[in-house]
Amino acid sequence: MLSDRVLNREILRLSVPSILANLTVPLVGMVDTALAGHLPGGEAAAFIGGISVGSMLLNLLYWNFFFLRTGTGGLTAQAFGRKDPHDCARIFYRGMGLALILSMLLLALQVPMVHLGMLLVKSSPRVCELALQYFFIRIWAAPATVSLMVFRGWFVGMQDSVSSMWTDLVVNGVNIAASVLLSFGAFGWQGLGFAGIPLGTVVAQYCGLLFASLTCLVKYKNVLRLLSGEDFAGVFHWGQMKPFLAMNGNLMGRSLCFTVIYMGYTIIAARFGDVLLACSSIMMHLLMIFSYFTDGFAYAGEALSGRFIGAQDKVMLRRTVKYVFIWSIGVSLLFVVLYYVLGRPVVGLFTSDPEVVQTCSRFLPWLLIMPPVGCAAFTWDGIYLGATESGSLFLSMSGALAGFLGVWFLFGPSADPGSDACMHILLAAYFAHLAVRAVWLSLTYRRKVLGRVGD
Repeated sequence: MLSDRVLNREILRLSVPSILANLTVPLVGMVDTALAGHLPGGEAAAFIGGISVGSMLLNLLYWNFFFLRTGTGGLTAQAFGRKDPHDCARIFYRGMGLALILSMLLLALQVPMVHLGMLLVKSSPRVCELALQYFFIRIWAAPATVSLMVFRGWFVGMQDSVSSMWTDLVVNGVNIAASVLLSFGAFGWQGLGFAGIPLGTVVAQYCGLLFASLTCLVKYKNVLRLLSGEDFAGVFHWGQMKPFLAMNGNLMGRSLCFTVIYMGYTIIAARFGDVLLACSSIMMHLLMIFSYFTDGFAYAGEALSGRFIGAQDKVMLRRTVKYVFIWSIGVSLLFVVLYYVLGRPVVGLFTSDPEVVQTCSRFLPWLLIMPPVGCAAFTWDGIYLGATESGSLFLSMSGALAGFLGVWFLFGPSADPGSDACMHILLAAYFAHLAVRAVWLSLTYRRKVLGRVGD
């Protein structure tokens, strides 16, 4: 039994490295957007829009496979709690095998998939051209990107957020440096311009994969060598794969709903014109800054709730949920203050275009009400992932998708295209999806999470 002091220390030990790594994630997005916004040629809005749409097309694919991280993390945490290193190794190899297959499918089907996605996008021809260029460069990072999902989930499940942190820092640090160098050049070389931004991401993903692989070889070689040849062959036996795929099927459905929401956000914003599309991208980056902090505590909740469910310790599970929420709510309230004080100056970091800055500033009040609701949604996600309650997560995200679409289709069609009202309705729809997730998972917690542990 851990004391409150020790438990909070464990929460911070797991969350702080994740937060430090997550800090570089929005920084990467900011740098990409800022690079695009400052490229020569007077096309700042089009460059930012191209990155926004291109990223949406990639997320349309990658978010569908995010179950590799979430499923791997929860299952590994429970195996860790049971003190079963053999199962930890089996989960790792099973996830990596699936990641390899899926990444090869992405590369093979990239052309029809991107053209299908572009059918949903109604933006200017220049934005579409830049988005396709961005996509066809970044897609070659697919094997590394999908494999890194497994590595990150496995590290979290092994209660090792430090290795996950260093992997993210390598990826994001190289991404920033490579994107700046390749787009703007150095030492007399003029750089590649817009194409250098996605190419920097490709270089970074493979650097991260190399680092994560070396970390496992050095730090976890004893665990990963526990399986005999017969055990290794059985990793992909249908009897063992079936429950793994069933759980991940729900998580994939959840990821699909998540993808539709974020894809819908960008597709709808693309109809507003290049300026409002750029504003929508900047607003999403600002919202994500907050989420990356609370995600650190969600990862801690995932690791610890999975661990204590595996150990069948209901008392520690309850206390974990309590203290993870206390930390997460505190962070959300801090960000409300920061957005109020620093919202407009931060917008100016994304672009020097005065029209984009002025327009974006009119939507900043939304940043004052999103964090408290988003905090609950993100934290519950982590706890339910640790409990491997994939069915509940799928149902809650399905309800969130219905909330997002319901608000938009109820109010959006009556607003003038390209007006401030359209953007406000879109942000209201995004807020609705967060609220549905938070309420749904709060109501089912006792039955679905606590119910996993006997009295």
